Amino acid sequence: MGFPIDDLLATVPADRVLTDPDVLAAYCRDKADLCDAGTPLAVVRPRSTAEVAATVRVAATHRVPVVPQGARTGLTGAANAVDGAFVVSLTGLDRILEIDPGEQIAVVQPGVVNAELRRAAAKEGLAYLPDPGSWESSTIGGNVSTDAGGMCCVKYGVTGEYVLGLEVVLADGEILRCGRRTMKGVAGYDLTGLFVGSEGTLGIITEITVRLRPAPPEARTMVAVYPTVPAAGRAVSSIVAAGHRPSMLELLDRTHLRAIEAYRPMGLDTEAAAMLLIATDTGTGTDLAAIAECCQAAGASELYVAEDAVEAEALTSARRLAHPAMEHLALQAFPAGRGSLIVDDVAVPRSRITDLLAGVEAISGRHGVLVGVVGHAGDGNLHPVIVVDHADQSSMDRGRLVFDEIMRLGLALGGTCTGEHGVGLLKRDWLAREIGPVGLKVHRAVKAAFDPDGIFNPGKVIALP
Repeated sequence: MGFPIDDLLATVPADRVLTDPDVLAAYCRDKADLCDAGTPLAVVRPRSTAEVAATVRVAATHRVPVVPQGARTGLTGAANAVDGAFVVSLTGLDRILEIDPGEQIAVVQPGVVNAELRRAAAKEGLAYLPDPGSWESSTIGGNVSTDAGGMCCVKYGVTGEYVLGLEVVLADGEILRCGRRTMKGVAGYDLTGLFVGSEGTLGIITEITVRLRPAPPEARTMVAVYPTVPAAGRAVSSIVAAGHRPSMLELLDRTHLRAIEAYRPMGLDTEAAAMLLIATDTGTGTDLAAIAECCQAAGASELYVAEDAVEAEALTSARRLAHPAMEHLALQAFPAGRGSLIVDDVAVPRSRITDLLAGVEAISGRHGVLVGVVGHAGDGNLHPVIVVDHADQSSMDRGRLVFDEIMRLGLALGGTCTGEHGVGLLKRDWLAREIGPVGLKVHRAVKAAFDPDGIFNPGKVIALP
């Protein structure tokens, strides 16, 4: 086994350390295509912060890379193993340590699943509002590490806006507590904000204090159907320009509507070019009526308002089915398990959504690659989903070309290479283009300050010189 494993077994309970090759293979990667993954030396499944710290100290002694993992639902390769690494799986740190209704905060371990925290908060009449598409399986630690978003971001923001404090294991095994429990606090550097979105490259998060909110009123939900994608884009721009604040403003194109209907028939209009799914949660119908006027003026061919909470949930469920429906479509397009998806994540100014949609359609047509678009139109964050045959190198090459052209388009429109999925391996080069040489230098300086030996999640987010 070698000295690192011997020292590890002498430091943490043996049942926390996995070395069976078949087991290791299951921890090699997240859900991203186009990203390489290595074979870890061991997988460690700690049950306490002390065990995480002990693992890191052994890794530091032997200069063994450390790759933190949550539920591995990510889409950028950020959780992919590197050869010879200790993979630290944090799913065993899965306790909700505290919910304080008076202070409206919760303290959780990183392995707590997003949906479990939301349900626990709801029992206290409170809400944890970040809601990534993988909310039923992704962990709070992973959400914090990627600064995950979701369908309610248009009104309520991304994960980082709810993180008040963290406990983090540093590269030498020391334990840092940063942030606060108070509603206000500006003492010192914002170390908490620095770790949010760092994708495990600066430290391992072992405890998270998050802000809760009073549960909003029941949402009212509406669907607007459009004969053209640009018309849907114009509706989004009109809603935003008018100052409306929907709690959800989602777009699904025809490819997604057809995929969802084939996967789970719901009576969706599969001839529509695009559909907007819109919700408001102010407790009145006045704001939804005003948004409906914007939708109608932009050329909606049909407007439908859900009559009750059951219908509203059915419509929202259709949106949440987008990813599994596209996975099903890919398998139908390329049988024998060859169909696969490359999920992009680009955010542009909301006034440029129509340009982004038109550009993606042109790129798809130019290369003969099927691309469906879904996403959070209300905050300019769309997900072009590229369908490829992973057993055909030419298909993968064309998929990569389409991905890169969409990235280039997004930046040219004044956007960013990721709105919520993070950088990982998939977008490392695009981040470098976006932030420029000075920004890259600063990123590397921060990495060197926290992790001088480069053991934490090496190769992710930025390439070291």
